[in-house]
Amino acid sequence: MIMWQMWIDMHLARYFEERVQWLFSKGLVHGTTHLGIGEEATAAGTIAAMKSQDYVFGTHRGHSQAIAKGIDVKYMMAEILARETGVCKGKGGSMHIADPDIHYFGADGVLGASAVMCVGTALATRKRKEEDRISVVFFGDGTSNEGATWEAMNLAAVWELPVLFVCVNNTYGMSTPIQDVMKDTDIAKRAYPFGMPAKTVDGNNVLEIYHASVEARKYVASGKGPMLLVENTYRISGHSKSDGNLYRTKEEIESWKEKCPIKAFRMYLIENELFTEEELDKAAKAAADEIEQAEEFAKASPEPSFDDLMNDVYA
Repeated sequence: MIMWQMWIDMHLARYFEERVQWLFSKGLVHGTTHLGIGEEATAAGTIAAMKSQDYVFGTHRGHSQAIAKGIDVKYMMAEILARETGVCKGKGGSMHIADPDIHYFGADGVLGASAVMCVGTALATRKRKEEDRISVVFFGDGTSNEGATWEAMNLAAVWELPVLFVCVNNTYGMSTPIQDVMKDTDIAKRAYPFGMPAKTVDGNNVLEIYHASVEARKYVASGKGPMLLVENTYRISGHSKSDGNLYRTKEEIESWKEKCPIKAFRMYLIENELFTEEELDKAAKAAADEIEQAEEFAKASPEPSFDDLMNDVYA
């Protein structure tokens, strides 16, 4: 059942990122990582509406997107702890988790580049005359200001490619409120110059996201061209490990915690008697246990061999 899977995916994402945050604090994770605690509904609701053959490009804050697409959390954890068993053999780290076998491509180091690559897979789909397959790219409000994103939207529209652009608007580009860098913060309007349809949804309401995504996929897969879906949410966690949250108040963060997408979904499921509290708690506990086991698996895995250093390097 789709709602059950979304419930599980949201918990896996929340517990996974909380554990990564803790591991970072202990100095066990090298490099950096970007967490999206509070944004779990955007990935779970959108990807639940996609089909397994669809291409998905994540953001640099893409743990929840990778989980919803189907990457096993133990291989993700091994990747973040730089172990040989990681999904990218421990060489990519948090920002480059990807698994082409299930058509999931992680973040690119250059914001906006994922949108361009997403147009590439959509063009390949068109040239191969593949039916019922679309390409989806997640990007943030900050990346919506990048020229590469606009170029990707323009080309996808000109060629009427099957691309779904999904903007996860968490209201901050790092520490900058979007109203400080956008004349008009209605991001859906950015589809207008390209003749694309656009829709804005509550990014903390997983069911609203799911239903909008189902309709968006239907439109894109019909051959009418790309579409933009804007999901307004909030990042409870800091931008990265170095973020002291000095640009926003504790009161603001606490107010958004009350709008937690997991809390809201739980209330809906119980009030509509779709699941009992015991059933939901049991699933949440199972998700927490899975993350615990993922950490144990990662820590027990070997580090990459020096002899393997130059393999998988393309330059």
